[in-house]
Amino acid sequence: MSGVAGAVLLPSSRSRETVYDRLKHMLPKLALRGQAGFGLAAFMHEKRVQYTKSSQPPRDLTTIDYDEQYADFRPHAAIAHIRSPSSREHDENDVQPVHNHQAGYRHLAISLDGALVNADEIRKELLAQGHSFDGETDAELLLKLIERTCQAHYWRHGLPVNHKTLFREIDNRIDGAVSALLLDGEGNLIAFRNRYGLRPLEFMQTDDGFLLFASENCAFSGLQGKAEEILPGHIKYVNGRTGECLDRSVCDARHNTRLCAYETLYLGSPDTSKRQSHLETRYNIGAALGKLIAPRLTAEVGTAPIIVSSMPRTGGPYADGLFASLVEDGAIFRRQEVIATQFSQRTLVGIVDKRISLISKKYRVAEKDVADSTIIMVDEALIRGDTSRAVTNMLLSAGAKAVHWAIGSPPIVAPNYYGMGIDTMEELAFWQIWKTLQPEQRKQSLRFHNIEPQMLRVIESTIAVSINSATVTYLPFQVLVSLLPQGHNGIDLSPFTFEMPTPAGQKRANKNLDKLISDLPFPESAVA
Repeated sequence: MSGVAGAVLLPSSRSRETVYDRLKHMLPKLALRGQAGFGLAAFMHEKRVQYTKSSQPPRDLTTIDYDEQYADFRPHAAIAHIRSPSSREHDENDVQPVHNHQAGYRHLAISLDGALVNADEIRKELLAQGHSFDGETDAELLLKLIERTCQAHYWRHGLPVNHKTLFREIDNRIDGAVSALLLDGEGNLIAFRNRYGLRPLEFMQTDDGFLLFASENCAFSGLQGKAEEILPGHIKYVNGRTGECLDRSVCDARHNTRLCAYETLYLGSPDTSKRQSHLETRYNIGAALGKLIAPRLTAEVGTAPIIVSSMPRTGGPYADGLFASLVEDGAIFRRQEVIATQFSQRTLVGIVDKRISLISKKYRVAEKDVADSTIIMVDEALIRGDTSRAVTNMLLSAGAKAVHWAIGSPPIVAPNYYGMGIDTMEELAFWQIWKTLQPEQRKQSLRFHNIEPQMLRVIESTIAVSINSATVTYLPFQVLVSLLPQGHNGIDLSPFTFEMPTPAGQKRANKNLDKLISDLPFPESAVA
């Protein structure tokens, strides 16, 4: 998980603000995309590129530090990257922007949000051609691919780079989710969103003479100007000398483009808007959950109010909607946060042992008195089950009578190879309990988003046992689709359907699925 931002000061601008000022405005608004720090590359004519990196969380950003020798450095263009913890053992080289160590016009720096599914194939190809790598990041891999193409078709012949042709070749070669900002040694900035459109990329021309780029349009709030989405399969090229901005299609054919579901449900800021704000969508999902969970609480209703609480930072809008829905029915409920966090770092991504250790340190019971309380914990998704299990055990140890989980999405059945750090099926809660089901139940559950309601109840009750909760209530797939402003057409629902959004992603997921189900006894014709 990560985010990108960029800024160009137009030659015609009379603003006293700098590109640093614009980045200081934008990066904190993208803080949900990464809490492990940020990096930036800034370009100034005659002085070239300066790099800055910081472990300071973007949401706390008040200033951008620079070396004193660059006190008079006032760049006209800059790109930035905010990052989450790496899932690799050694993540020193995961800091972006990454650059190619070349001088002059051949210097390239890139910030990437997303991931390449065919990274291993491309890496082997480049290694065979004599290229070397400093680390294992997809950002460096994409940069090497761009550099190789520039060298082969342009630099060696003394020709200027045709960016439309360059990125058409790149778009044809890669499979995955890419929203990237490229800054070259002449101060040109190129924003690229690949054909599948899984990761967002937004653009704004401000009234005071800046061109801005960001992973989400919430980054532009408070600024005056014209904003638009950068379409999948497109680049925006900004000339470093003139400030001319060109929009070009680099995709040879039409493709199904869908925004990753995690953007709407989890990763994106509540203030980001796609037809409607993520906040409104999440609230509406919570309200629908309330209608589903109410009948399951009849045995819990008494004189003491039932507490509705959320998982911190992301579950709030879901819990607000659920609470409002339950109160309408006249039962006694109280909206109260019973879980607090001790640091902001998300625990979805990371090395397994470190993740589990972080979960135990991150959360604590916020209320001193939860004894004999019935608590509904509301969250946007139940992915692995380790966080929900840890929180449930904390609340039960603090004296809670029962803990129920209301989940604002269907069961997650597919990995995500597109930048979310969910790389295997085996780590998912669905597949952990799937192995314990009876053979016929395993067969039925492979209908995924089309499973019958009674089979969904079996999955819910089995997962509830696995995390020590009283119940788990998932949002049914069709209900989710009805509440998404994009519906079926504009959003990638592969986490729930197993219908992956890219060819290499589907091939990899199918291979993983075949291996998993072949390891267990199974009824004939289990998979259509």
